[in-house]
Amino acid sequence: MRAFPEVERDLESQVEQLGYEVVDVQWGGSSHRPVLKLRIDRPDAVPGTGITVDDCAAVSRGLEAWLDEHESIAERYVLEVSSPGVDRPLTRVRDFDRFRGERVALKGHGVLAGRSERLEGELLGLDESYEEAVGVRIKLTDGDEVTIPRSDIRKANLVFTWK
Repeated sequence: MRAFPEVERDLESQVEQLGYEVVDVQWGGSSHRPVLKLRIDRPDAVPGTGITVDDCAAVSRGLEAWLDEHESIAERYVLEVSSPGVDRPLTRVRDFDRFRGERVALKGHGVLAGRSERLEGELLGLDESYEEAVGVRIKLTDGDEVTIPRSDIRKANLVFTWK
């Protein structure tokens, strides 16, 4: 399914006006019945203080009239608004600073730091001086600290820890 750039361009600001932030946007369905899957969070949320069903409903209601105005989207679109979940994806640069100190899993396009395609450890933050690109620093379970270029990371998410 193709994305709708004219919608995505302003989607984040529409969600921010409602008091939330966009975590992830996915398009599915068909051109006759597009499906917009939107994961939201609170800008100041910490793991364990998540989004409620009421929050999802508020964002859904808040976006409906705005989405209805877009002629490129079929009238029979589907909007799915959900929380980012306990394994919240880290999709934006600010996520890597915001969740510093949390346990994360990184999946690469290939082997990361000469070790594995998947690394897990404590997020130490970003290193903007790393090889002229933004690097993600993590402390692995064996105590080693590594920096991975963001361009090498296919997927990054929080790791839920049962307490």
